[in-house]
Amino acid sequence: MQRAVGAEMKFCVLGSGSRGNATYVESGGTALLIDAGMSGRELQKRLAAIGVELAALDAILVTHEHNDHVQGVGVLSRRVKIPVHATPATFAAAAGIVNRLFSYNEFESGVPFQLRNLEIHPFAISHDTDDPVGFRISDGHVSFGYCTDTGKVSRLMLHRLASCQGLVLESNHDAAMLQNGSYPPYLKQRIRSSQGHLDNNQAAGFLRELAHESLQHVVLAHLSEENNHPEIARQTARAALDCSPCCGDRTVTVTVARQEAAGELLCLARG
Repeated sequence: MQRAVGAEMKFCVLGSGSRGNATYVESGGTALLIDAGMSGRELQKRLAAIGVELAALDAILVTHEHNDHVQGVGVLSRRVKIPVHATPATFAAAAGIVNRLFSYNEFESGVPFQLRNLEIHPFAISHDTDDPVGFRISDGHVSFGYCTDTGKVSRLMLHRLASCQGLVLESNHDAAMLQNGSYPPYLKQRIRSSQGHLDNNQAAGFLRELAHESLQHVVLAHLSEENNHPEIARQTARAALDCSPCCGDRTVTVTVARQEAAGELLCLARG
């Protein structure tokens, strides 16, 4: 069994978008997935691409019950005997998709819990699901923040993600592209509502408020394939960081998660 062991926290967005979401996080011998919204076979392939075996996983954390976040949760849990962690409302809403699990562990939004050497702090986000959450994950040295599928930014989100060295943030759509695109009016309204998805400018404003001197890596996630373009999202976020007094004179990487392939395995160095 290959198990992730190392001094640094590492993370990789294995895929992000309306066709499937999953993010890998490891630190100090603990390895987990945030969501598993692709088939078990596809997740195994993408983990292998970054040198990780399924058997190395210690847990799956679930943000919410939409199919593009839970499609592979049940099969991975049963096949490799992986515990799954979610809120009671998310477990109930996802039951028809995930079916039987090897083990399930309920947590409450806003209440931190320990997963081996990692502290997991789930926090409420704003999406059209029963009890959606983002996560702050800390190993005692560095912290990683994950926040996608939210239609607005709250003070709570800003508070929970403050001082994270690594961030995965939603930058779903370009407002003009959505407005002028082919989606029907009801879908456009759903996307730009307070329970929908952040546009590039909202994401950049979110990032500007989160910028600090120890920030190392930002990955923009859940981009719409029809209503956004990776370079537009990246440039908008980059401009927000470049004008920040905290980050303007130092290097913070800004990358865009892909739908069709795993991204780079990024390391969060300890200060």
